[in-house]
Amino acid sequence: MQERRAFTSIETDRHAAILTRFLRSPRIVLAVVVVLVVAIDQITKSFAQADLAHRTVRIVGPLSLKLLYNTGVAFSIGSGNAPLVTVVELVVISGILLYAIRIKTTLLTVGFAMVIGGALGNISDRLFRNNHGAVIDFIHTGFWPTFNLADTSVVIGIVVILIASRPKSTRSA
Repeated sequence: MQERRAFTSIETDRHAAILTRFLRSPRIVLAVVVVLVVAIDQITKSFAQADLAHRTVRIVGPLSLKLLYNTGVAFSIGSGNAPLVTVVELVVISGILLYAIRIKTTLLTVGFAMVIGGALGNISDRLFRNNHGAVIDFIHTGFWPTFNLADTSVVIGIVVILIASRPKSTRSA
């Protein structure tokens, strides 16, 4: 019994050391979060495209799942200009990525990774799905434009960036 506890403790210590090493490497955190966001986004969009093509699913109140295609950006700005929107998005993503790889703090890195992952999730729709440059949106509220998990990741990432960027003197107040 003692040997089992000692082994479990060693394994736990080893896993903690790996996690600590992972969290100390902002570039690894950036890469892992970006990959996770893109993967989850693309999986949910595939389900939405397959299951919501001919129906809307009511969740609760005004919240429902409804398949829509958006050729523009936020709030359908630039609709119908998918090639131009794609080029602008790629330039913006590249600039954010060049900035993000120099960040040293984990929380700020996670925020930028969520923004980059969400942007790459949507650009993947434009480039690799046969939707004529449109992004798949499926979370419908009735009072807000229909969106997807990539959009949600971008918004949450921006909030995380704002929180992580506050001066330290205001954090404790």
